[in-house]
Amino acid sequence: MTLRLYNTLTKKKEKFVPIKEGKIGIYVCGITAYDVCHIGHARSAVVFDVIYRYLKYRDYEVTYVKNFTDVDDKIIGKANAEGTDIYDISERYIKEHNEDMDRLGVVRPTVSPKATDNINGMIRLIGTLMEKGLAYVVDGDVYYSVEKFEGYGKLSGRGLDDMLAGARIDVDVKKKNPFDFVLWKSSKEGEPWWDSPWGRGRPGWHIECSVMSQRFLGDTFDIHGGGEDLIFPHHENEIAQSEGATGKPFATYWIHNGFIKVDSEKMSKSLGNTLTIKEILAAYHPEVVRFFILQSHYKSYIDFSDASIAEARVGMERVYTMLKNIKDALNEGADLSDTSEKDLSGEDEKVWGKVSTLPDRFREAMDDDFNTAMAMGYIFDTVRIINGYISKNFAPTRESLFVLNEARERIRELGKVLGLFLEDPDEYFEKDKEREARKSDLDVEEVERLIDERKRARESKDWHRADELRDLLSAMGIIIKDTSISTTWKVK
Repeated sequence: MTLRLYNTLTKKKEKFVPIKEGKIGIYVCGITAYDVCHIGHARSAVVFDVIYRYLKYRDYEVTYVKNFTDVDDKIIGKANAEGTDIYDISERYIKEHNEDMDRLGVVRPTVSPKATDNINGMIRLIGTLMEKGLAYVVDGDVYYSVEKFEGYGKLSGRGLDDMLAGARIDVDVKKKNPFDFVLWKSSKEGEPWWDSPWGRGRPGWHIECSVMSQRFLGDTFDIHGGGEDLIFPHHENEIAQSEGATGKPFATYWIHNGFIKVDSEKMSKSLGNTLTIKEILAAYHPEVVRFFILQSHYKSYIDFSDASIAEARVGMERVYTMLKNIKDALNEGADLSDTSEKDLSGEDEKVWGKVSTLPDRFREAMDDDFNTAMAMGYIFDTVRIINGYISKNFAPTRESLFVLNEARERIRELGKVLGLFLEDPDEYFEKDKEREARKSDLDVEEVERLIDERKRARESKDWHRADELRDLLSAMGIIIKDTSISTTWKVK
């Protein structure tokens, strides 16, 4: 199977061929560290986390670089408002970011550079652009001259003439062209600064990513990623200044994830609908949030709502119910050491056919532009079959337990690629119940006591009392599901 991905640069799906066989370099634009992270940050982080995980699953050696912007107008503004410095602000929110990402199960990148640790590299790159006639100085500010770079607009598909014709840009008399962008800003009162050949100042936003990506990945690397809102102007400007300086292609493939909406509206602070990761994780298991993000293709926009996240929770319950049923069945178990697919027949062999081919179908989906929606569809098809297999008057045999164990191992293995299905099922349901109980003020111990009493009534064939207890639990908002192996419950 061959990995194919959609390249924003060429506007088509292409066969992926790394620059160095077996090795891949990825750069993804990280946060500007001035506030806590929201669900939009979560989507980008989870998307590229899964891409990183999958490439490693495919046995590539991956160097994954994701930066922190720790000097910026917003950071400076917040520092001044709080009477502190930019390092206090940026370190605070980098720490918050890392805590959020850890809770979401996002693997730390290979390198997480900070802009302020790379100022000298930025000064050198700007100097190269000056030497090549691609940049100019006005009153201590250094601008990139977009008209001097022939390929400007090739990523966004916007011709410079067309952009100028339809431009609605604030007039800056310093610029030779309205689309010229700042490489170096002269310092103002109360702002941090570094010495440079053009006077005291600080770097512009775009130059940071060019320098940090080149430092850790080289002048040309395999994949550059980020949200689709970065295509223009940020990524367009990265290409212009990087390729202008080196004369080499910057990144071979460009990957951009789609927007996230909240209740069908674009998320923005002005609308008051910004949802922080902390708020969401207080109400939902981190894997439910990952599931919600990954059930759609990374390029499509997704709509966060109470209904959509609740549907994701139900989906996760199906998988963990299967994992719990398998765990309970294997606890009753048999010695599987001498069992193999050659011993299977009938229903066992039929179910094994689906289980054994799941990894191939998963890879087929992921090789098609990291299609997590299709990959998860294949997993859920297998989960449905296994749950049906267990519910048909399941009687543990050496062969049936072999099939269940193999199903669990395969789903766990593929789940690691997605960052899903990693918890012990009993712990997952316990945490889920605790969250739901907090939201509805339920007494979990009382619910467990009633369920245990109902279990004893069923074992003694006191069906009248068992039905009374089911009705009582239902009135409390508890849904009970019985299988031949176990009883599970959840809040309505």
